[in-house]
Amino acid sequence: MAADVVDYSRLMGEDETHTLAALNALRQDILQPRIAGANGRIIKRMGDGWIVEFADVSNAVACAVDLQAGLAGHGIIRLRVGVHIGDVTIQEDDIYGDGINVAARLEALAEPGQVLISDMVHHSLDKKAAGQFGGGDMHALKNIARPVGVWRWPAGPAAADVADVVEAVEAANGLALPAKPSIAVLPFDNMSGDPEQEYFSDGITEDIITSLSKYRSFFVIARNTSFTFKGQSTDVKAAAAQLGVRYILEGSVRKSGERVRITAQLIEGESGNHIWADRFDRQLRDIFDVQDEITETIVGKIGPEIGSFERKLAARQRPGSLDAWGLMQRGLQEMWRLDAAGLAAGIDLFRQTLTQDPNLAQAHSYLSFALEQLSHTDSASDRADLLREARDHAVTAIGLDDTDALSHAVLARLYGNERRYEDAISAARHAIALNPNFSMAHHALAAICFWADRCAESIEASHQAIRLSPNDPFMPLVLAIRGQMIMRSGGDREAALENGRRAVRLQNADYRTWFLFASVCSDAGLADEARDAARRVLQLCPSFTVKRFRETWYPGISDTLMGYYVSQCALLGLPAE
Repeated sequence: MAADVVDYSRLMGEDETHTLAALNALRQDILQPRIAGANGRIIKRMGDGWIVEFADVSNAVACAVDLQAGLAGHGIIRLRVGVHIGDVTIQEDDIYGDGINVAARLEALAEPGQVLISDMVHHSLDKKAAGQFGGGDMHALKNIARPVGVWRWPAGPAAADVADVVEAVEAANGLALPAKPSIAVLPFDNMSGDPEQEYFSDGITEDIITSLSKYRSFFVIARNTSFTFKGQSTDVKAAAAQLGVRYILEGSVRKSGERVRITAQLIEGESGNHIWADRFDRQLRDIFDVQDEITETIVGKIGPEIGSFERKLAARQRPGSLDAWGLMQRGLQEMWRLDAAGLAAGIDLFRQTLTQDPNLAQAHSYLSFALEQLSHTDSASDRADLLREARDHAVTAIGLDDTDALSHAVLARLYGNERRYEDAISAARHAIALNPNFSMAHHALAAICFWADRCAESIEASHQAIRLSPNDPFMPLVLAIRGQMIMRSGGDREAALENGRRAVRLQNADYRTWFLFASVCSDAGLADEARDAARRVLQLCPSFTVKRFRETWYPGISDTLMGYYVSQCALLGLPAE
């Protein structure tokens, strides 16, 4: 696929600052999410254009149409796009081949807002996709030996008028669902009765779209397309079908005086069923702070909800019918049990995923994470080998996609295991910078700072992890770590105990959670409760010893913190070896 910005030189000459800002927004909000969602790869960037490679022609065409639909009505940027099938050769810093040459000629022939495809591409599409295109006339393209049949989208005579593009988008209902979870955020309704408050409801919508787009695992419909639904009474199922997404997020904003109420609902598009809903009441002391906090909360909650729903969908399918994405979801369902059997099953499924798609960066990241977690269990036969393989897959994931927060969060944990605390904290903070709403990155930072005995930083990171994903599988450990760090920093004794008690009340609290709680109780002078917790440690893990705690389960713990736990084990009556 070849894509080029219309009138780039003129735009730069008239207003360089706004043009560059618009191009950056195009790349971040429209181009990169759609290409990633269609399993494409940018193989060449020019100042005003891109060459993109796809493994599947249907994905290439769907991506091209979606790009133009996403730009319908854009005030500055318009594209020409051409798609062809052919060989590509990459040599040094340039690319060659028939696929590139014909796609580039088609792009140059296209009107602004148009997608042109070759006859070869058109014949490769199914009937429904091919039906979106009109034409088929033969054209002699510059420096191409034979005439090429050219098909255009929209199917009308030209796409120069924005209304034509919008009309064609509305006609092209029933787009195929992308492989990864797909979502459209419809404009939040302003229920305040005051048109002056539109900016606030629109701002919430735009911020949520931007934040969701930072999740590499999501396909997110761009702002410009979402806002074509503004002011309309929208049938959610019809909107999902029209946009080709599985999930719709909608909501409303009601402002009264200095108070605001925001509601949000996450809906599965095919059935119309609600997956998640919540209401947020806030004081408007600082409108921008409220907007940021509400955005962070909504995005932090719906991310895990979508992940959970995707894993349930994968579990319903026959194993032999699963594609790479489905296999990865099945692997995640097993992995998040966080016990040895679940981790081993998850590892096997991630390996199957990579057999189908070796370039799926997330599968490498999750395989790395599962291997690292398995290394902390009794069933780990060779911990060093597991961690070496985990490192290999983390590095591969970053090589495939260095903008994915997941891979950097996993690498941070591996650095932490080696007690390379500064490298680990730097990697975790980089993951958070890439996606501030990614709870796994905050979990990693909280754990690493705990291992390094850096109490204040661990407390802050654990607070953010809890806020973003309160129902997370890691929640018992995160709460227990938070309680331990509060106690060790000389903080509020009751707050430390409350975090620990919340942790052990959770169904998946393991021996590590109970051990940290026992230590908090011991420091708080609650000898009986501490001994009861220590007995629970041995019930859950009969092989527990101080030595194994350090060598196997928590190799990343600093010498200072380990000395503290050695003394705690003596007080609690837990065996040394």
